[in-house]
Parts: sequence; C-alpha cells; structure tokens
Amino acid sequence: MAVLILGGGLMGLAIAHQLAVQGETVRVLSRRRSEAAGFVAAGMLAPHAEGLSGDLLELGQQSLQRVPTWVAAIEADSRTTCGLRPCGIVVPFRTGAERDSYPTSRFGVPLDRAGLEQEIPGIGGAWQAGVLFEQDGQIDNRRRLMRALERACVQRGVRFEEGCEVEALEQTEAGRLSGVRLKDAEGASRTLPAEQAVLCCGAWSARLLPQLPIAPVKGQMLSLQGPREALQRVIFGPGTYLVPREDGLLVVGATSEPEAGFDEGLTPTGQQQLQAGIAALLPEASSWPPMERWWGFRPHTPDEGPLLGAGPIPGLWLAAGHHRNGVLLAAITAELLGAALSGAGPNPAQQRLLATFRWDRFAGP
Repeated sequence: MAVLILGGGLMGLAIAHQLAVQGETVRVLSRRRSEAAGFVAAGMLAPHAEGLSGDLLELGQQSLQRVPTWVAAIEADSRTTCGLRPCGIVVPFRTGAERDSYPTSRFGVPLDRAGLEQEIPGIGGAWQAGVLFEQDGQIDNRRRLMRALERACVQRGVRFEEGCEVEALEQTEAGRLSGVRLKDAEGASRTLPAEQAVLCCGAWSARLLPQLPIAPVKGQMLSLQGPREALQRVIFGPGTYLVPREDGLLVVGATSEPEAGFDEGLTPTGQQQLQAGIAALLPEASSWPPMERWWGFRPHTPDEGPLLGAGPIPGLWLAAGHHRNGVLLAAITAELLGAALSGAGPNPAQQRLLATFRWDRFAGP
C-alpha cells in the first residue's frame, strides 16, 4: 500500500522524493500546489543570519550541511538545476553593540561601516556595522527547486493527485490510521485507504488536526528587476530582506501579519512596508522596476520550530510548522521522515532530533 503524502508543497515533495528513493510506493495528494509556501518563500538558507538559537539552530545547521548533497540528488533525478547559491548573507546593524549582541554573531565575520560598503555597495547610510555569514546562502525555490522536485518525484515513480482536498482522517476501532476522506475537484467525496501517511499541509495543518499548535502568519513579498550582479550578497535587515538571483531579479520580503489569519491579497500597508525597507537597505533599488507581488502563509508554532515525526494517530506522521525556515529545513526534514518510515528506523542522532521536535512538546510535563 502506498504512503500518502498529504500536501504537495516543498515538504511534501521533499519527503515524497526521499521515500521513493528508499523504494517506497508514494502518492501525493494536493489541493493546489501553487499556494504552497515553497512557491512563496524567498529561498534563504540562513540559520545564522536568522539568528536562530538552541535546538532550532542545531536543526538548521545540520540541514544546511546536507543541502548540497540533497540538491545534487534532486538535480540528478530531474536533470534540471535548483538554483543553489552559497552567496553569503550580510546582516546590518545600526551600532557595533547591536552587532555583537546578535545571537549568532560568533559564527560570522564582523564588519564595520567600511566593511559593509565593501560587501554591499550602496547600502543605506543608517547601517554602521554588520555580520557576514559566508556559510549561509539561498536557493531559487520559486522558479527552480519546486519544479525540479516535481520532476525528480515523477522520475522516481511518485503519483500525484491534484485538486483534491483531505477532509478527514479515518481510523480503525483501535485508533490507527486506516485512510483519508477526500473531496475531488468535482466535489465528490471518497475514502482512500492508507496505513501510513505524512501530514505536510503547512499553515492549513490544524484544520485537519485541531490539536496541532499551528497558526498562519501572512507575509507579503515583491520582486524587482535589477542589473545583473548589482548585488552579490543577500541583505537580511530588520523586517526586510533582499535576495538577489543570478539574473538580477531581487526578491524582497516579507511582512509578518499574524492578525490576518488566512485573509488573501495584497494590502497598501504591507507593500509600503516593503518599499520602506528597500529604501533603507539599498536606496538605489527603489528605482528598479517591479516584476511581481504576492503573498503567502507561514505555518507558525509557539517556538517557531517544526512538528516532526509521529503524530497523535498511529500511522500518521508530521512534517509541518516550519514557519520562516521551510526551505532551509527541507533537507533535514526529508531525511528524518524518511528514516522514521524506513524499515531500519532512525539512528540515535535522528531519534534525538525527532524527539526534540515532537508535536506535543508544548504540553508540559
């Protein structure tokens, strides 16, 4: 019987590919893949620039180490590139004291104003210090990675069912997963048997399992077309970041709107916030022509860490709640869920990470 992947976004595709590589029969169920966070995010690989700490920093660092090998496997199966760029990320600060107190500053190269100007020609005048995280980078998730993953999955025999919504999880009398109830694009309902499934529904996960502590945080973004090689490093500023692609496209993000719930659409306030961030970080980019504007929903948990591993229903596995770090954590998530569903099971290091990011870790002793 196939392993069902509930959700066709980045996590669903990454896990589907990993399981298919391991020899599993895999079926991906997706309502609308275009709404997935993997198509919305800027693609930063930035555990240090994000200022992560504790267990989440360790998870991010481990995933960052795995990204080159993970991407190489996807590219080999898909025969297309993923747009991985180890370009380094600069975090600017107004003072040296702010720089030195940043949680991850010890992992980077400290910069004064002259160093900032060397790394980011044209950076706004308010920034007097910074940190360069040379180990951080980016991947072109919207235009390359997601498409490459889809092709890699198809090449490995993964089956896709698009336009269907999972309405409920079915259980046996003993409480184990027995199937999922679906509604297809024509509105017809049916039950699909399943003994193993992975829930990867992002910000929508709690609609299927209300006990999961996941809520949406809306984010608005835009892109500009700049000159090729006008910006070599990612700039990770407070509230705004600028991510330059190789062809000069500049991805700008992102607002953080937890109060918006699942309200769709752009807002003048959100777009003005992004424009103000561009003007503060890289004034010359304010004159670059706009290309796209979009929005999406981050899956937020109380500690901003993901929910990984066994779920509340035996046979149901979780890979949700990655908040701002879904692209970064895709590689380690695929590895951990692949190990959890394998015959051999996870090794001790993998077991520890799965235990750390259990879904019920917020319940207390």
